Formats: sequence, structure tokens, C-alpha cells
Amino acid sequence: MFIVHVDIRVRPEFVEDFKKACADNAQNSVKEAGIVRFDVIQQSNDPTCFVLVEAYLNDSDVEKHKQTAHYNKWRQTVEKMVVGERTKTRFNPVWSESY
Repeated sequence: MFIVHVDIRVRPEFVEDFKKACADNAQNSVKEAGIVRFDVIQQSNDPTCFVLVEAYLNDSDVEKHKQTAHYNKWRQTVEKMVVGERTKTRFNPVWSESY
């Protein structure tokens, strides 16, 4: 299992729309067999900064996720909302109560 953090900055006028699009994607993503966890978090002192916290069983589950209709809908919807590039960082779990 591994965890991916996707850091995203959003244009201020799209913050609420971005949150809705992410919630829809996350709610569908957790139904996928290979996704253990999918959180959307917003920075408290800068509401335009978000992190998607995605936990996968293996690499092939990431590719399966990217083929889903809900992911592709999310990607197309938020494209105009995002400032700059999304950055991804991969982590290995050490300990978590939820896993």
C-alpha cells in the first residue's frame, strides 16, 4: 500500500466549485476496490490550497482510478480552476489507526 498527496492551488473564485467537484470524485473513488482512503483537505490559513490524500493498494490501482468516468469528469471540470501544476508526492505508510 502507498499514499499519494496531490497539492493543488485553486483560483479564489473557484474554491467552492472545486470543493464540490472534489467531494463528488472522492465519494466515487472510495467505492473502487483498490482505493483504501481518499481525503480532500483544505489549508486553514489559505483556502485556495488543497491536498488530496489518496491511499492505494498497489500501482495498478492508480491506473485503474485514472480510467474511471468520475476521475475524468473531475479532471476536466477542475482544469480551469487550478493555478499552476498539481504536484504529487508518494509516501509509504508507517502506522495509521485507519489502515
